[in-house]
Amino acid sequence: MTASWETIPELVRWAAGRFADTEAVADGRTRITYAELGARIERAAAACLARGVEAGDRVAVWAPNTLDWITASLGAVSAGAVLVPLNTRFKGAEAADVLRRSGARLLFVTGTFLGTSYVASLRRAAGAGTPAARRPLPALPALDRVVVLSDDAPPDFETWKDFLAAGDGVPPGDVRARAREVTGSALSDIVFTSGTTGRPKGAMITHGQTLRAYATWADLAGLRPSDRYLIVNPFFHTFGYKAGVLACLMRGATMIPQPVFNVDTALANIAAERISVLPGPPTLHQQLLDHPARDAHDLSTLRLVVTGAAVVPLRLVERLREELGVGTVLTAYGLSEAAGIVTMCRRGDDPALIASTSGRAIPGTEVRVAGPTGTPGEVLVRGFNVMRGYYDDPGATSEAITPDGWLRTGDVGVLDAAGNLRITDRLKDMFIVGGFNAYPAEIEQLLLTHPDVLDAAVVGVPDPRLGEVAKAYVVRRPHSHLTSDDLITWSRREMANYKVPRSVEFVRSLPRNAGGKVLKGELRGRG
Repeated sequence: MTASWETIPELVRWAAGRFADTEAVADGRTRITYAELGARIERAAAACLARGVEAGDRVAVWAPNTLDWITASLGAVSAGAVLVPLNTRFKGAEAADVLRRSGARLLFVTGTFLGTSYVASLRRAAGAGTPAARRPLPALPALDRVVVLSDDAPPDFETWKDFLAAGDGVPPGDVRARAREVTGSALSDIVFTSGTTGRPKGAMITHGQTLRAYATWADLAGLRPSDRYLIVNPFFHTFGYKAGVLACLMRGATMIPQPVFNVDTALANIAAERISVLPGPPTLHQQLLDHPARDAHDLSTLRLVVTGAAVVPLRLVERLREELGVGTVLTAYGLSEAAGIVTMCRRGDDPALIASTSGRAIPGTEVRVAGPTGTPGEVLVRGFNVMRGYYDDPGATSEAITPDGWLRTGDVGVLDAAGNLRITDRLKDMFIVGGFNAYPAEIEQLLLTHPDVLDAAVVGVPDPRLGEVAKAYVVRRPHSHLTSDDLITWSRREMANYKVPRSVEFVRSLPRNAGGKVLKGELRGRG
């Protein structure tokens, strides 16, 4: 299959022809085929040409998972632009910072999402122009145009309908000629890191890297043309866009975008849309399994789950298989700086291996751990998937990538004799208890084996005698009466003394970013 396309525009056109009559996207009441999706994307590309987008220009999208996100993004990329997805949880100032640093010339933005006007938020952060102004947002001088993905827009912005109409006079031959100019070595996107450990940095990835990585992902996962894929992972995240949208284009699977993870909505979608593929973080699947109304929904079509995190309880893998009949449950590991994918389990792996590791290096890449074999060390990656660098940040790039091409991930892990990688933590999350290195993820994994613990996060807090000690934030299972003393006493039986949390705080939920990562910085700030 991969021989047919070397760039994303080629993939879009190929999919539109190969799967022409197959349902491509089901977004609420809107249902379109692959042929119709291809036509919409080509129209959006024509509008980008009409509005002056040149090859290599950065085009940003700040919107939730919708058909319009897919159309706008792939239209821009088909016009030769470099996609800059913005985190939907960003505040206006955070979005403006990424827009400024990326030099984006065009922005597609949602109107209102989760009760927030993104347009108003952006205007507060970056100023407000006038109809006669040269730029719609004075604080962002590179930004030529803002398109609102709705029927209403301020006078200095443009509606999605008007933007698309502007391209109707562009000859189709011009659009296809622009798409043909794109090469596999051209940048396809700049994905800004989540910023959980500092200021976000933009990882630059090419068309060739992206397509090779997610053709591999689709092969290893076993994605099929008949699959119906509920995409809950946000599109601004590599997992949602590339393992979701692009992988579906490669296989002709049907995309069902879900803008926000809500367990009730997910259950309803799985049943109504006959969902067969549901990737996502472990917490997503845990909530599905534990939902009191789960049995009222037909979940029998689910056949493929791909998840990943430092902590994936074995019981979760077993329950997905036993209670929901999911035939394939896989774990994987990746990061934006490595095109979103580094290792992945294989179909047929033992459940214990799937739960305890993130699998083996994908073909064409190398993974090693700094330090002695079998002991924790920083995970290093080399291969086709390693980013071209951080956008406009040579200093950070040289720190991240060694002269001989190894990417320093900042993650701590252990490799077994077969090359399976177990992520134990982030280097920056590690703390030292009386001279012993304590890895929060290891402690969290142990805590999750307690029958009354639903979710857990551990951070290091100051201690006058030991320097730092563990503090655990714990989500109890419904109707549990577990106390902090109970859990600490249990921990002393189950783990080395230096790992035992000295304090436990019970919370309703853990703070997470839209990509599912626990916000450890926020927990540390609570003291």
